[in-house]
Amino acid sequence: MGRLTTHVLDTSSGLPASGLALALWAIDAEGGRRLLKRTVTNADGRVDAPLLEGEALVPGTYELVFAVGDYFRTRGLVLSEPAFLDEIPLRFGVAAGTAHLHVPLLVAPYAYSTYRGS
Repeated sequence: MGRLTTHVLDTSSGLPASGLALALWAIDAEGGRRLLKRTVTNADGRVDAPLLEGEALVPGTYELVFAVGDYFRTRGLVLSEPAFLDEIPLRFGVAAGTAHLHVPLLVAPYAYSTYRGS
């Protein structure tokens, strides 16, 4: 059974990004979005359960949207207004037969990076 997970690291502090809100969307062929899940990262910067798993993880296009501006504001960082990075959308594809897809985010107020994890 496949599963989709994420992990967020705050590279400005060197710590997991706990309390960061994120949303998972399914993207249809016309580019329309359908909300699948909203959640918040735990103390380890992860979500408590897979975002999708089993038969819910079907081939297609998805988007994770991370509310990084709110996260940094709650930590007392002074950001430009509007924030340079307020929400980070990561759009990615899931191929048939995908067993485990891990989408980590490394983030700071002015930069981010991602990759396909395992």
